[in-house]
Amino acid sequence: MTTGQDVQTLAMMRTLLDRAHLATPGELPDAVAEAAQELGWTARLYLVDYEQEFLVLVPTRESALSTAAAPRLGIDSSIAGRCFRDVEPMLAAGGVAWVPLVDGVERLGALEVDTGSREAFEDPRFQERIRFLGHLTGHLIAVKRPYGDDLARIVSRQPRTVASELLHQMLPPLTFACKGLVVSGLLQPYYDVAADAFDYSVIGETAHLMILDATGHDLEGTMLAAVALSAARSSRRQNHGILATAQAIDDHVDGYGEPWRLASGILGELHLPTGRFRYLNAGHPAPLLLRRGKVVKELTGGHRILFGVGDGQGTVAEEWLEPGDRLVFYTDGITEARTPSGELFGVQRLVDHLERAASHQPAPETLRRISHDVRAHQGERLWDDATLLIAEWATGDENALISSTDDSVRDDQLAPPSAQAHDPSL
Repeated sequence: MTTGQDVQTLAMMRTLLDRAHLATPGELPDAVAEAAQELGWTARLYLVDYEQEFLVLVPTRESALSTAAAPRLGIDSSIAGRCFRDVEPMLAAGGVAWVPLVDGVERLGALEVDTGSREAFEDPRFQERIRFLGHLTGHLIAVKRPYGDDLARIVSRQPRTVASELLHQMLPPLTFACKGLVVSGLLQPYYDVAADAFDYSVIGETAHLMILDATGHDLEGTMLAAVALSAARSSRRQNHGILATAQAIDDHVDGYGEPWRLASGILGELHLPTGRFRYLNAGHPAPLLLRRGKVVKELTGGHRILFGVGDGQGTVAEEWLEPGDRLVFYTDGITEARTPSGELFGVQRLVDHLERAASHQPAPETLRRISHDVRAHQGERLWDDATLLIAEWATGDENALISSTDDSVRDDQLAPPSAQAHDPSL
């Protein structure tokens, strides 16, 4: 039997979909606010900034805030940030709920929902309603975002270089999950990255993984990375194997630019039903295998020379994964980051970070924290691109990345109202 609450929930969803149908990206906050009003709520949209340090308020047209004036909440210092980090709804002081915004499993930000009364949170349908609102809003953001620059301007803290703009247009979403697999990647420095890249694709029962580091830290390096990435995708979509794909990359990198323009990288195929991982390493740092919270080995097989000077030949190595294993790929910009005195970040420090995070952090949050630590290690200025890619096999954790399915909103009663206050220094 349909209840009055069901009718209200459907009205909220219908309003959001109808209002968003012809909305520009910048008008989505208005659509969300109107949808929330169907339930007597107010709602405000916060998106994560590109460097994943802050959640930035996206103003409605009525509020007309300038980009520079948009309030920001620290991801590591606010209830909203905790909602984003844990991908769980949070109940803050004063009866405000924070709801994670996700597109599939990619974290986009958080939604601030105020019912005007703390008693509303005792409604057993409240969790379902905010989950619907958060998921639907996340999907609409992902769909609408490519059609305008309003949202990009809000979450940008500085201009991106032309090289970085080009490279980011070619990358897949930062996080993806399907049954038995979570993949997450991250690049730094976000506004000036040039020649690193990663890619993934699931075709049938096989996940295809790739990380790439082209020579140079300029637009030419980005063009070379784009050529290599496109060659790999073209080969993959023709159902070619690892060696044929390596040949395609060799041919196109060799034909582009100066002879010294080369690329290192790893091509991998993970068979999802069995955990069989096959890979080829073209002069790249060896991937790490994380098992039961410990890095148990480097995957040192499958070596060949750099892309651009080979002939597609090489030996494809093989590793059998266990449920819950994580494969960690990285470029040398991670391990070779240096303090002003010359101390390297190093492989061991990377291993320490991965092992500390393994038991309680999902892959996207692990990458966010490591990338920030690498940047801090080098005095907030990276002199080389630094890229990480994690693939986690057959854990069931892919479901937890969407959001909590608990019947009650998590209530952080110890958080004072000031925990949500904006940092006056921003």
